[in-house]
Amino acid sequence: MDYFFSVRGRAGDLYSDKLGKAKYLAIPGSVKQATRAHEIDKRKWFKAVQSKAGAKPLIKGHIVIFVHGFNTEQYDMLERHRKIRKGLEAHGFKGTLISFDWPSNGSALGYSSDRRDARLSADRLFRDGLTELSALQQEDCDFNIHVLAHSMGCFLLREAFDYADDDHKTAQKSWTVSQVALVAADISQKSLRDGSSKSASLLRHSTRVTSYYNPYDDILSISEVKRIGVSRRLGRVGLPQDHSDKAVNLYCGKFFRDNSDDFGDAVGISHRWYFDSPRFYEDLFHTFMGKLDREVIPTRGRTDQGNLALK
Repeated sequence: MDYFFSVRGRAGDLYSDKLGKAKYLAIPGSVKQATRAHEIDKRKWFKAVQSKAGAKPLIKGHIVIFVHGFNTEQYDMLERHRKIRKGLEAHGFKGTLISFDWPSNGSALGYSSDRRDARLSADRLFRDGLTELSALQQEDCDFNIHVLAHSMGCFLLREAFDYADDDHKTAQKSWTVSQVALVAADISQKSLRDGSSKSASLLRHSTRVTSYYNPYDDILSISEVKRIGVSRRLGRVGLPQDHSDKAVNLYCGKFFRDNSDDFGDAVGISHRWYFDSPRFYEDLFHTFMGKLDREVIPTRGRTDQGNLALK
């Protein structure tokens, strides 16, 4: 089964690009299109996710939440979800992957409306996902929660953490996400400066934040144009020099350039190639497991500038 929760509204037995109530789905691996028939009771869904986290006596389990970006229809999200799950499993991941599905318009022309939808959906990720999962975490919690966000999904995630700190009940609880991976992040570089109010909640409630960035990302250049070029995108230029010690910069430009023949020349591939790269999943696996220091993960090396890079 593949598990995700969606805040798309219903359209008959299928789902629309409008915001709706949270629905929790379990999809058999052979099914390519989610329908209303795949919705299950919320409590059963969370129980199933927790049971598949891979926790055993003296062994931590792992739950990874994937947050997709803009211009993503639900069937595209499900296909990418399965790529990520299989990519991590190929390197020994034994936990469970869940996805948060929010109403993206499925059109590059819908960037501005998608950003509005992302801001609205952030509250749902907080209330219908993070809040529920944090409630399962006890002092002797037997699983770690990680988040993988792509593109505009990184903006949505950052907003969700802000909502969590603004909510009195949640703010009073001690909760944390272990590892956060921001991939091709469509957020401003300066928002990750140490002490920035925009990223304070994200950093406060996570053990480590890793930013995977590629200066050849042409989709993020479109984002800059639509924002009148006032802020450089994190997923294109990486973390600012004055970033928190919790944040890790991982340069992926040379790896993408050297292996571009493997990814093809489809429109937007420079923005999403990560999900077709076994090396990316290997690095992501080590990142989520947290057993190795950022400096000694075997998929990484040093550039001539001294910064960490995917190799």
